[in-house]
Amino acid sequence: MEFLDLLPPQMRDPVLFAIPFFLLLLIMEWTAAHKLERLQAAEGAARPASGSYQTRDSWASISMGLVSVFTMGAWKFLALLGYAALYAYVAPWHLPATQWYTWVLAIVGVDLLFYAYHRTAHRVRLIWATHQAHHSSEYFNFATALRQKWNNSGEILMWMPLPLLGVPPWMVFFSFSLNLIYQFWIHTERIGTLWRPFEFVFNTPSHHRVHHGMDPEYLDKNYGGILIVWDRLFGSFQPELFRPHYGLTKPVDTFNIWKLQTREYAAIGRDVRAARGLRAKLGYVFGPPGWEAAGAGRSGTEARATT
Repeated sequence: MEFLDLLPPQMRDPVLFAIPFFLLLLIMEWTAAHKLERLQAAEGAARPASGSYQTRDSWASISMGLVSVFTMGAWKFLALLGYAALYAYVAPWHLPATQWYTWVLAIVGVDLLFYAYHRTAHRVRLIWATHQAHHSSEYFNFATALRQKWNNSGEILMWMPLPLLGVPPWMVFFSFSLNLIYQFWIHTERIGTLWRPFEFVFNTPSHHRVHHGMDPEYLDKNYGGILIVWDRLFGSFQPELFRPHYGLTKPVDTFNIWKLQTREYAAIGRDVRAARGLRAKLGYVFGPPGWEAAGAGRSGTEARATT
């Protein structure tokens, strides 16, 4: 906390203040699920029980989250340099941080751009490689929320319109932190469906369970961060019909956090080396996950999206 006190108020990341609450909620849910985990093991269940935890899986998620605090800070520092230049020298006007409409533009703008980035991440394999680790757990709980990527380059580029529109760079980062904090609580099976008007407008645990599902009905749906209305508007919404099967369509079979983060990059490299012709090579990089050149096998680790 002493270090944070040295920073200007605008640069104090809300995520850092939220970490104790993340951990408290995680411990509460983990404790409540402990008996379910033992019951599942005793009965030899074919899949994890609702709301359960697996210790090694959870530690992998928490470890990835801790590393992401530092990697995200590094990406934000690089982005700050670029955003400050855009804001100072390119933006036609500077919106005042003291006005409510600037905050609305920042928070809603970040959420809309998050939707666009998130949808792209599920449809372009190179960007999917940065995101797939978050989907790699077969469990869905608060620990899964911490299973964050280490490469935020795509999001950094996606936020560029906001400083160009005159939103102060620190407000862009602050709004994304609020977005990230909101998304923590929707990673749970302990909450069913909520009040219908709330479910219509906002992302909820029910909506986000669908997003993490590997069932055909659920693949590549419900990309929203705070608001689910983007999915309703752009045709990617899917209500929860049954309890999803979580994880990737091809199990990862590892708790090594380095492999979880880099495995798809390595698979892309293998597919590109084996591909014949420029079109096939580009397809394995920029096509959707699961894309395959005609008559060719692939070494890809994940075929999450349909082609």
